[in-house]
Parts: sequence; C-alpha cells; structure tokens
Amino acid sequence: MLLIPSIDLRGGRCVRLLQGNFAAETRYPLEPSELLGRYQQLGASWLHVVDLDGARDGAQINRDVIARLASQRAVRLQVGGGVRDAGAIDALLAHGIARVVIGSAAVERPTEVAAWLEHYGAERICLAFDVRHDASGTPRVRTRGWRADSALSLWDALAAYAGGGLTHVLCTDIERDGALAGPNLALYGEAMHRLPQIAWQASGGVASGADLAALATCGVPAAISGKALLEERITREELRAFFPNA
Repeated sequence: MLLIPSIDLRGGRCVRLLQGNFAAETRYPLEPSELLGRYQQLGASWLHVVDLDGARDGAQINRDVIARLASQRAVRLQVGGGVRDAGAIDALLAHGIARVVIGSAAVERPTEVAAWLEHYGAERICLAFDVRHDASGTPRVRTRGWRADSALSLWDALAAYAGGGLTHVLCTDIERDGALAGPNLALYGEAMHRLPQIAWQASGGVASGADLAALATCGVPAAISGKALLEERITREELRAFFPNA
C-alpha cells in the first residue's frame, strides 16, 4: 500500500480541519514547501494537496503556493479543491500537477466529468467522494467542501462512471477526518469488495502505523494521511513499508 501525505491549504497556510468544519481549524507553523521537503526525506513519492478555499468558495487564492510546490519536482502532486471546469484542470496540469482531483463536479455533473476522464486520461484524474453514513449505515456523498447533502450513496455516485475507464477514487469518511480515530475499515473493505478494479485511496482517521497496516490488510492500494504525519505520530520505521523511496 502506498502512503500519500496530505497538505491542506487555507490562505496559503498549512491547516487541518476537524470533520470538514472550517470553524474547527488547526493551523501549523510550517511552510508548505518545508512540509513537502520533510515528506520527501521520509521517502514519499506522491503528495496530496487540498485547496480548502477553492473547495468552499471556488476562490483560487492558493494557486501560487501549489505552483511553487509543483515546481520543486521532488514528489508528484495530486491536487484538488474547487476544480469545477476544464480550464481549472488545464491550469493545474500546465503547472506540473501530475493528477487533478475532482470532487463536487464528479457528483453533480457526472456526464461532463466522464468526458474529462476520456480527454485527459484516467491517470491524470482522480474522483473524490466525501461520505457520511446515514442511519442505515449507507455512505452518502456530500459536496461543496462537505457542506451540501446529497441523496446519492457512494455506490450510486460511482455507478455513473461504470465502464468509463475510471481508475483513481479517493474516498473520505468525514466523521473520521482529522479525528485520529482510526480509519473506517468496513467502508474500505466494502469498497474493495464491490469495485476491486478501482485504485482506492482511503482517507480519514489514520492515527498510527497499526492503522496503516490494517488498511493494507484490507487490500487498499493507497492511503491519505494528514494530521498524524503533521504531528509526527507515526515513526520513521513504521512509515518505511509505505513509502517507496524510504
């Protein structure tokens, strides 16, 4: 399993939110480039960058910071947050971003997004679905920086892309995100069972090396970690198995 460190940007600074709540923000005294360097030294080959301002408001105020990160060529960047049209994809790819993450549009405009997948290729596009579980335990997707409800289940949302060559899907359990409560192994186990051909990226809840090992046992190809890595809760030795350049 590949571990992909995450950097969340708000106003150009590294932050973490608790369960997607912008009022529950923790700001870290680290420059984004400094954090990228730390993860490169640990052996990371990919970095997941979220433009929180873009996700919430569509404002691209972090674009220059992201471009500077990409210009270092140290690791490949996967970037999302407020990507709502082909022009935004073109701009990110032009700055050297390796993969663009599509969130809200993937739920709201699947026909258009399917066309983007065909145009740019499955390796350049990752669809992101953020979920909360309803009373019956069904994962329901949310959009617009996790503020907007959707009646769609995760499985219904993905059905719109059946047979379309979709490869990369990032799934975040919102209740676990930033909570260091452990990943939702049942969710990702079901995802692998239903759609084993997808290169799933599990996000939300990772707090320890044991959590990473548990996700690997589920067969998940990749995991995203933000807070646990920022706060150095996982030892270098524990990380070694999940960083290809360690």
